[in-house]
Amino acid sequence: MNVYEVKTMAQRLTGNTYPGRGIVIGKSADGTSAVTAYFIMGRSANSRNRVFTEKNGAVYTEPFDVSKVEDPSLIIYAAIRKMGKHLIVTNGDQTDTIYKGLAGGMSFSDALASRCFEPDPPNFTPRISGLMTFENGDFSYQMSILKSGDEAGSFCNRFTYNYASKAGLGHFIHTYVCDGNPIPTFQGEPERVAIPNDIDAFTQEIWNALDENNKISLYVRYVNLATGREENRLINKNM
Repeated sequence: MNVYEVKTMAQRLTGNTYPGRGIVIGKSADGTSAVTAYFIMGRSANSRNRVFTEKNGAVYTEPFDVSKVEDPSLIIYAAIRKMGKHLIVTNGDQTDTIYKGLAGGMSFSDALASRCFEPDPPNFTPRISGLMTFENGDFSYQMSILKSGDEAGSFCNRFTYNYASKAGLGHFIHTYVCDGNPIPTFQGEPERVAIPNDIDAFTQEIWNALDENNKISLYVRYVNLATGREENRLINKNM
């Protein structure tokens, strides 16, 4: 096994009907852009009744049809927010926990110490989070997963990974290994993936590789490290 193997997002996703929600962070192949992507999937009608919206540089999940919302607690949240030199991306309302923690001088991992996996037995969906920190014309990033330590959800294990950025390389973390009942939680370190230069090519690569029945929304952002200029792509199946 080559622990340094880098695969494309298409290779990581194709044939997997349900990786759940996923976060990618990395640097474009030419070294000019910081890149992040976030996608959501769903199996239930409640989960599928969502879209991404963008407001003032932040990205939110919102109901597509408000009349059909069953339980908004785990599906409606800010997924991406800026905080000073940081960009936060997560799969739940821990986005706000991290934001408030950073504003109060806490570290990424310390802010997340107050949170655990989602209260949705028997799956106990992990909370996955990423933090990009921009400094001196470059960036570094951290990724976190908070997941149940047993089948009963009796305790939470917390893992944080710290990365220097490298041209062409990214890391991909997702909530589930694959479909199942209960759904098996993501295992191991974030997966190494290739980050291309072209935002449209990367967006289409991810979207086309996601399972057609279960994919819901995708958001991709490229940030030019020299100028700070942002380029964004947003796809909603329910639009």
